[in-house]
Amino acid sequence: MSLISSDRLKIVIGLGLTGLSCARYLARTGQRFALADTREVPPNLDEIRRIYPDVDIRTGDLDAQFLKQADELVLSPGVAKSHPAIQEALSSGVKLIGDIDLFCREVSAPIVAITGSNAKSTVTSLVGEMAKTAGIDVGVGGNLGLPVLDMLSDGEKALYVLELSSFQLETTHELRAEVATVLNVSQDHLDRYPDMQGYYQAKHRIFRGCKQAVENLDDALTHPLLPAGVPLWGYRLGKADFRIFGLQDVDGEEWLALGTEPLMPVSMMKMPGRHNVVNALSALALGTLSGIPMNAMLAALKAFPGLDHRCQWVAEKQGVAFYNDSKGTNVGATVAALEGLGSELKAPSKLVLIAGGEGKGADFGDLILPVKTYVKTVILIGQDADILKQTLTGSAEVLMADSMEEAVNRSAEVAVSGDVVLLSPACASFDMFKGYADRGQQFVKWVESL
Repeated sequence: MSLISSDRLKIVIGLGLTGLSCARYLARTGQRFALADTREVPPNLDEIRRIYPDVDIRTGDLDAQFLKQADELVLSPGVAKSHPAIQEALSSGVKLIGDIDLFCREVSAPIVAITGSNAKSTVTSLVGEMAKTAGIDVGVGGNLGLPVLDMLSDGEKALYVLELSSFQLETTHELRAEVATVLNVSQDHLDRYPDMQGYYQAKHRIFRGCKQAVENLDDALTHPLLPAGVPLWGYRLGKADFRIFGLQDVDGEEWLALGTEPLMPVSMMKMPGRHNVVNALSALALGTLSGIPMNAMLAALKAFPGLDHRCQWVAEKQGVAFYNDSKGTNVGATVAALEGLGSELKAPSKLVLIAGGEGKGADFGDLILPVKTYVKTVILIGQDADILKQTLTGSAEVLMADSMEEAVNRSAEVAVSGDVVLLSPACASFDMFKGYADRGQQFVKWVESL
């Protein structure tokens, strides 16, 4: 590999998926760069050295003097910017960016920018499907699926729909989205942020320089502070209004609506659960401000089944439905799943909840009311099962399990015909599994073996 000679140097920190996509982009565009990783031996290190034989690659504890040589540090989302060596480099005048800034410098097409504690993958994918249904050449990625810089290898798209995490937004300065939204804000990543205020501020960086914005009128923490003249639309699980997507009664049937115009019966949506009605309304608002025709958006809603591991129907066994919501990695996601599925059950049917894992410092108190309302038995697994047990005892029957197999078997023992067994852990998965997908796949495996 040959690099164009330049005095400007970028140092990419973190050799995961995002960091390696940055390296590929910088190499492809002839920019001078070096690589660093806090791990002594990151995965595929030998292969990385083979691909980039002329690039300085440092591993192990970050060296502030090395980082100070850069004009810009390109930080991967998995590395905290609070690292002392990074802070020392910043204090000397080095600029900190991420892959999103590199991407935004390259593209001119409009960007739909989506973040939130929960549902951002579903809404991002749904808006992408709406654009595809309309025949728009759209790129969908970011925190979901393909890293943004890898999308550039096929040429520029007509529209980009990006899921952005709070970690990515920490290093984003140049987004200037066509339309931006924070879907919701609930406790998450408090093992990385000092408090909810820091997490909230990171999320709201998505609105910087945006041309239009969408807010969730049922969550005050999503309301953006915008300059005068920036259009703001909204959605809510209530009556539709001017510039507000919501619900409308049409001859006794509930419809999605905008203003006074009914759009589509809720019953025609393929995604299950009340929480997915909210996701549909948010996607309609984002798509409308992006210029996607309404007929295409409604057609996509009728066809879109939702994503794997997100309130995904798995099977019915002896009249009991099993749902996999392994992507419910924080309290807010599990609350949404409980209310979304629980509100559709008819008495005396109840939920059986399988939860637990790494709590990431969260307060589980917000689970008490929905568990008391919709759940008859909670089955707990993982590292923070005892903390969850202390919180939820008295709200429902609480049982403990040592494995996913045991949890599924116990759920089948306590559930009766008409009940729903829901895996929605409210926790991260790495204490017992390779990731949320592995956790969900094991759940599916043991359900199918019942």
